[in-house]
Amino acid sequence: MADSTLLDAKGAISPGRRQLTLPAWLALICIIAFSVLLWAGAVISKNAPPVPDIVRSPNQEILVTQANIQSGQEIYLSRGGQDIGSIWGHGSYLAPDWTADVLHRWGLATAGILYNNNPSFSQKDLQALPAPERASLQARVSEQFKTNRYSPETHELLLTDAQSKGLQEVFKDYHELLAKGSAIHSIPSGWFKDDSQIHDVTAFFAWTSWAASANRPNAPFSYTANWPHDDLIGNQPPAQFLIWSIVSVIVLIAGIGIFLFIYLKEEDDEVLPVPARPAVRIPTPSQKVTSLFFGVAMALFLVQIMMGMFTAHYAVEGEGFYGIPLNLYLPYAATRTWHLQLAIFWIATCWLAAGLYFAPRFSGYEPKGQALGNSVLLGALTVVVVGSLIGSWSAVQGLFSVKNSFLWGHQGYEYIELGRVWQILLIAAMIFWLWLLYRGFKPALQKEKSPTGLSHFFLYSAITIPLFYSVGLMYTNHTPLSIAEYWRWWVIHLWVEGFFEVFATVVIAYLCSELGFLRRSSALRATYLTTLLYLGSGVIGTLHHLYFSGTPSFIAAIGSVFSALEVVPLTLIGFEILKTLKLSKEAEGFYRWPLRFFIATCIWNLIGAGVFGFLINPPIVLYYSQGINTTPIHAHAALFGVYGCLAIALMLFALREFVPDDAWDDRWIKFAFWAINIGLVMMLIFGLIPNGFYQLAQSVEYGTWYARSAEVIGSPWMRWTVWLRIPGDIVFALGTVSMFIFTMKAIFAIFQFPVKTYPHKEFQPIEK
Repeated sequence: MADSTLLDAKGAISPGRRQLTLPAWLALICIIAFSVLLWAGAVISKNAPPVPDIVRSPNQEILVTQANIQSGQEIYLSRGGQDIGSIWGHGSYLAPDWTADVLHRWGLATAGILYNNNPSFSQKDLQALPAPERASLQARVSEQFKTNRYSPETHELLLTDAQSKGLQEVFKDYHELLAKGSAIHSIPSGWFKDDSQIHDVTAFFAWTSWAASANRPNAPFSYTANWPHDDLIGNQPPAQFLIWSIVSVIVLIAGIGIFLFIYLKEEDDEVLPVPARPAVRIPTPSQKVTSLFFGVAMALFLVQIMMGMFTAHYAVEGEGFYGIPLNLYLPYAATRTWHLQLAIFWIATCWLAAGLYFAPRFSGYEPKGQALGNSVLLGALTVVVVGSLIGSWSAVQGLFSVKNSFLWGHQGYEYIELGRVWQILLIAAMIFWLWLLYRGFKPALQKEKSPTGLSHFFLYSAITIPLFYSVGLMYTNHTPLSIAEYWRWWVIHLWVEGFFEVFATVVIAYLCSELGFLRRSSALRATYLTTLLYLGSGVIGTLHHLYFSGTPSFIAAIGSVFSALEVVPLTLIGFEILKTLKLSKEAEGFYRWPLRFFIATCIWNLIGAGVFGFLINPPIVLYYSQGINTTPIHAHAALFGVYGCLAIALMLFALREFVPDDAWDDRWIKFAFWAINIGLVMMLIFGLIPNGFYQLAQSVEYGTWYARSAEVIGSPWMRWTVWLRIPGDIVFALGTVSMFIFTMKAIFAIFQFPVKTYPHKEFQPIEK
């Protein structure tokens, strides 16, 4: 193989030519992108919405203190937080968005005080007014809320008399709601039993509402860029959102055009012929243990699907499951937490196991004690998974104090729900995984002279796995919300959607070169180009999650443009599908199903991440769709469609190489493949898409508060779309069961191999 430091853009040797190589371009792009992202974080921190020391009424009555707001945030997060309702649009979608709901209630009560001194003024009362009178009243309410009366000198917020009385009415409403719960929203009765806790949580919600309505200093919109949409208090999308949405579409079209020009200009990689039946290798002791990881992953997959069914069903039967009072034992916040966490756990387990399998596979060497190390890692991961699930359930049930909930129970932030202790233990387990991977892969690194070759790239991508998950330690339960959201999206966007995908890209490229599908130089070049495109757009594109999180307006400008460019590398997927089809023809009989799951990954990447991801990317679209069921369309199609299928593809690649032919039953995989993918399509077409777009229409017409209200959540349309999900859910679940059965049978066959020490330098092929 040629030294990769001498590879030009085409991967050819270019001695004497002074130009940046692909590795140099990648390093430069990463430095620039992370510099911009860190700079944006510093600006976000500096310009975060202030938390007043005291909130006063005109008669100097203290309504809320900073201590109340801070305590409310910590209490809310400790009881499930973003898995029961949302704040600034981030969280779950069945309970209200607390920011939007409090803001509208507060606005109505204020309108009643201004109109006829009636704090019980309702939406029906507002709509009953003649149009000119209603418009005049809305203008007066808007002036009350849009005027920023916070004093940076005294750190105090002074409300108007009408606002003060309106806020007191909100506290009365929420005392009943948070104490008695709401069946239609799956808010449990007695969610908060202590009056002081209810007061502080409501104070926290009210602060997020104030930040969402009061204009930033020297700006014509609020700290959250006028989100949520609410005509009553004057929240309309800023004009620049339309401009940057148009720019993002133009950039996307231009980016795809430039990419196609460069890509099609390149000569297509030569697909090399491979044996119809490659030699199968006897698994080493460590690879036998690795197969157990896959069994655990499929078991977690099954439980995750079950939790998803429970979570979806709560939308039509808020307190039970077909008459069973499930909310008493497994409330909505717990099922949703488990559904999300188990998805990350089983997918990550497959990817980590693939790394452990491929390290000795690529290096041809197995260190002594590697099997023991893998066993210890599997045990450690099991402890973390079980411990974190029990901890999060206990926190939702209120069995922990606020402090202990953060440490051992529930952090309250979506996708990173596990307690801080479990989070640290998981990071330690991933560092141990990295060490195991390195010691098994060391001979391949020593054999490769260039530090930018494919083997070294494999190691570098592995290092990013524990590194970027560790970013989740940058905030706590009392970190200001804007800053916590900034770091949280580092983990979700950069760890899950960025570097895990880079790692998988390297593994697939390495595997294709090892199996003889592609030349090593072609695999290396494709890996660098793909990674450069992913990170060049994706790192700064992280900001598109933060349009309405109390961030400055330039975040929407930068985030919308760069996240639009994230679709460009996904266009590459269309060409990769064609290339993979060529590969699959060469190995149709042997690697058929691993490759088909990889093809499914490519297709879902284009649809789920590309089409449905861009659907909610432009600022003007996300302004209306933030916090409603359009986001789960993207989440389901991308999280499982892309990362789930890729995890299964990696698992099947590994198992196919050392499961005996007589134990490899394609029928189970074939059924699983079609059932899982068809089930996901049915889930989207009959449930999530009509559900999400109906809510979107309500959000545009009436406001975010209404799209998340009981009238919409409990409407016949929303309920029927949930029921229509059932066939797709069942088909998907049957596919999952089939994959679980196949995996268990494969693992059983693997452990039928005689127990003996195999040569370290070269594994023995099984005789045909």
